[in-house]
Parts: sequence; C-alpha cells; structure tokens
Amino acid sequence: MHEPATLPHHTIVTAPGVSPSRAMIVLHGIFGSGGNFRTLTRTLASACPDWAFVLVDLRAHGLSTSLPPPHTLGAAADDLVRLGSALTLDVRGVMGHSFGGKVALAYADRRRGELDQLWVLDSTPSARPSGMENVGAAKVLAMLASLPVELPSRERFLELVTSHGVSRAEADWLAMNVRREGDAFRFRLDLAAIRDLLLDYFAEDLWPVIERPDGRRHTGFVIGGRSDTVSLDDRARLASLAAKDPTLDVHVLPNAGHWVHVDDPEGLLRILTAALGG
Repeated sequence: MHEPATLPHHTIVTAPGVSPSRAMIVLHGIFGSGGNFRTLTRTLASACPDWAFVLVDLRAHGLSTSLPPPHTLGAAADDLVRLGSALTLDVRGVMGHSFGGKVALAYADRRRGELDQLWVLDSTPSARPSGMENVGAAKVLAMLASLPVELPSRERFLELVTSHGVSRAEADWLAMNVRREGDAFRFRLDLAAIRDLLLDYFAEDLWPVIERPDGRRHTGFVIGGRSDTVSLDDRARLASLAAKDPTLDVHVLPNAGHWVHVDDPEGLLRILTAALGG
C-alpha cells in the first residue's frame, strides 16, 4: 500500500488471528526506524492480544524521508496525529525510546484525555542546551557528516565508522541506513533534517506533560540503570512526581544501558505486559 506523502511510513504488528480493540504507536530513537521494535512488539502482541502495535518510521528516518519541514518534535507529533486519524485502529497508547520518547510526550500532549498509556524508554523530558556538544547522538551525527557522500561498499562504511571509536554493534545498526545507488553506496538519511530534529529535541522542555496528569492516561518511564540519559536530578524529579501521582510509574532496569529493549528485553516485557493487561 502506498501512503500519502503527508503520513509517516508504518507497519502494524498484531497477534496472529486476532482483531485488537486498540493500538499503540511505537517510536524509535534517532538514526533508527520502526523495525527496531519488531521483535519486542511481536512478543508483546502475543502476551497482550487486545493491543496492536504501530511501528512508525519517524520523519527523516527509514521510509519517511519525504515529509516536508520544519523538522521538529512538534511536526513529528503532528505526523502521528494525522496517522492516527487515517488508521482504522483506535490509537490509545504511545511508546517511544530516546528521541522517540520525547516525540511520544509531545504526541500525548496533543491527545490529552484520549490515551490510556504513555511509555517513555530511557528518555528525559528535560531540555539539554549543551546536548549538541555533549551527547553521543550529536557526536555520531558530526561523524556521519564527515564521511564521503559515496562509498565503494558497506564494509568501507563500517571501517570508517569504527575508526571513529564507534562499537561494531552500533556501526552495524547505523549501516542499516546504507543503500546502494548505482555503483556506489550512500547513507540514506538526510543529515541536515536529523540535525534540525536533534536541535529541537535538546531545546524542548516537556516536563509540563508529566506534571499535568490528564486523569485518564497511565504514564510509565523505564530507565536503564547503566545509562546516563536520564540524569540523577531528573530521576529524583520523576520519583517525587510518582510518589504523588498514582498514574505515573518509574521503573529502572539495573543491568540495562540506554538500549533498554536490547539490553534487557525480558525485564522490559515484564513491565509492559503487566501494564497493558497481558
């Protein structure tokens, strides 16, 4: 099915042979794509068959590279509102990792009083003005911008990326965006658009979305115990809010780093299955 250019690309995961009554939008991090969560959501759909999971390629990622600017968190959230209106499924939840976690917060703010579940995976609502100088994703962006536009092979891409100190696992993940064009290989993401998204991501303060519960939505944060994405101050702020708000839960997976769904999928699945009624 070909989707209008105004909608982000998506795929839908459900348990075999069932017709779910509601859907959850699932959002990847920067440089990722919806497919990053296919394995997790297949297991989750089997455990929670009342839910369908809509794996979205956020704007400027995957197969959603034709969406027009501005490339901001707000525009990404508006993409999801339009997508939800076009689906036959009743979108009642959203879950996002890292960059996608903050898009999930912006989307939930647009759907106040309409969602059942909001899940934020190792992401912080805080603005981080120095993020473009200090955070790993911004450093990866600068590294990618320094590479030749055309490369002779995917293997050459991996050599160059790992020579900048990137782990082989992360290099392999980034290489999913390398595509052959004629006799050469190119990194298919629009790095200028990615930079705009990151700048807005670091500039936005979305704590008001958490601090103003809407009376219906359950909000859950899952934090990697070995990750520094959510600072100690932000963890304390979340814990203080959760102590006063029964609709907010904060979970820490002690053995997971930033990639909570990769480092501890079983722990994450236990938390989500309990919350979604599996």
